[in-house]
Amino acid sequence: MENNEHERFSPIKSLLGLLSFSTIIPVKQYTSIEYMTRLVWCWPLIHLVVGILAAVCGIVCADVLHLNPFFTAALIYAFLMLITGYNHLDGVMDMADGVMVHGDPQRKISVMKDSSVGAGGVATLFLVAILTIAGLYNVLDYECIAAIIICEMVSKSSILTTALLSTPSDQGIGCYFIYSTNILNYILSTVIVAVIAYLVGNLVGVIGLAGAIVAGALIAFIAKRNFVIANGDVLGMSNEVGRLMALLFMSVALFFL
Repeated sequence: MENNEHERFSPIKSLLGLLSFSTIIPVKQYTSIEYMTRLVWCWPLIHLVVGILAAVCGIVCADVLHLNPFFTAALIYAFLMLITGYNHLDGVMDMADGVMVHGDPQRKISVMKDSSVGAGGVATLFLVAILTIAGLYNVLDYECIAAIIICEMVSKSSILTTALLSTPSDQGIGCYFIYSTNILNYILSTVIVAVIAYLVGNLVGVIGLAGAIVAGALIAFIAKRNFVIANGDVLGMSNEVGRLMALLFMSVALFFL
């Protein structure tokens, strides 16, 4: 996505660019990364649609194919990974490798950017994946299909939280998302997502959003402590952990509410 100095900003092209960037849905709409990230605060709304598709997948698996909740949860997770093109899984592994290695921030950043994957990265990806599947299983056990929609939508709120609280690196696509996130568009995005989460899942949905925000802040803190800066790998980790934490918070809320 090279910047075209003659290109005029278009909100529709920006939104479709975000959709094309973060999913495999064949919209075939391209725009410069600078223009695409101008509407980064709308990212959770785009993944509201992805969450709805995942919920439909869950309904088909459970009510049409009569699969058990664990198998349904695993297939929902597989669907989310496929439709998002495994977009953030490398970020989980790369950031985990960087955090695990000993040394100064430059040493950790070099390991994070290294194309090879260490045991820490593989193990962290496995843990995040299996815990996410367990979280999906748990909300399905409560027959809360809305939680599937919410966890995918608020995973992007986790990214925005990390972006807001982080210092961007001087290169890579991730820095554009971080530069484009400010307190005003973050608050606007969070309020809109909170309203949608409440309409879809009542108080449980809002608690899911709170879990994603906590995850985003936690990942930003870990990144700042280990790398000083944040890049696309850090944002990728935030997405996956945000989805997981949203499911955790909603699972606890479903038990008590």
